[in-house]
Amino acid sequence: MRSMKIKMMRVALWLGSVLPVLGAALSSTAAAQDYPMRPIRLVVPFAPGGNVDITARAIAPALGEALGQQIIVDNRAGGGGFIGAAFAAKSAADGYTLLLGSSGTITVAPAVAKNPPYDPIRDLVNLGPIHAVPIVLTAGAKSSIMNYRDFVAQAQAKPGQMSMASAGTGTSNHLAIELLAREAKLKMIHVPYKGAGPAITDVIGGQVEVMMDQLTASIGHIKEGRLRALAVTTKKRSALLPEVPTLVELGLSNYEVITFTGLFAPAGTPRPVAEKLSAALKRALANAQVKERFAALGVELIDLEQSAFDAYVKRDFDNWRSIAREAGISLEQ
Repeated sequence: MRSMKIKMMRVALWLGSVLPVLGAALSSTAAAQDYPMRPIRLVVPFAPGGNVDITARAIAPALGEALGQQIIVDNRAGGGGFIGAAFAAKSAADGYTLLLGSSGTITVAPAVAKNPPYDPIRDLVNLGPIHAVPIVLTAGAKSSIMNYRDFVAQAQAKPGQMSMASAGTGTSNHLAIELLAREAKLKMIHVPYKGAGPAITDVIGGQVEVMMDQLTASIGHIKEGRLRALAVTTKKRSALLPEVPTLVELGLSNYEVITFTGLFAPAGTPRPVAEKLSAALKRALANAQVKERFAALGVELIDLEQSAFDAYVKRDFDNWRSIAREAGISLEQ
């Protein structure tokens, strides 16, 4: 009788430990089956008009169609992308707040900040990559800078005076500028903005002399004659700008910068929900209109599984941290 009671107590203890886990798993699965039940917020941590914003607005309709709910693009600019990315990272892990992440907010800014407000590895889960984007060096169409050699000559003629815009301090654009200055042995004034859109406006207007920015944000202005493309940062020329040389061709043999975008959610998002979002992202990227839009922007879709993308992100983080240390860049956050 005593041994029977002991066995029953053991069974009760075992059930007490297993049932909560089983219940949580069943609840998570049920939540995923019902998800999404309301519109989803897609945070863009930069002002409208830049690469990340353009990407978000290109993919939001197809992603919403795949999920059966509206995707609301929410621009939260400032702090080189830190403000919006931190907001998304600290949001409820329920699948209703997502981050359109990029090199700037996932690998660059966290690599150069002393105390970043979030850890991109610990606080975010990657749902999948979207595309890789080259950066283009541009001047305003009214500028006297006609090509890369003009740019170098004028920068050398007035060291520390030529102004160069970026989407914000610590962004991939900023680091691309620092790398260019190091490789070409130039001294320039960095002018940070709260996103590529307002920076482009000032370059076109002549308030800033040159800019480095993702091709997605600049290509329309280049094609319409408002910006003049001087060089691209990839090792091969862009199919959209076949006449524009690469920085490698122009003598900077070690220069290559490619930025990425991807979809991220707060860490702790239920796995079934994350898997549903990842599957929806793949369907959205296979959408003919989305593919056509990205092709027109000169970007290349990244075909990597989540684990491979995780490794890609880690390598990119280590690379930018090395560049930042060599350039002496450190952000106070």
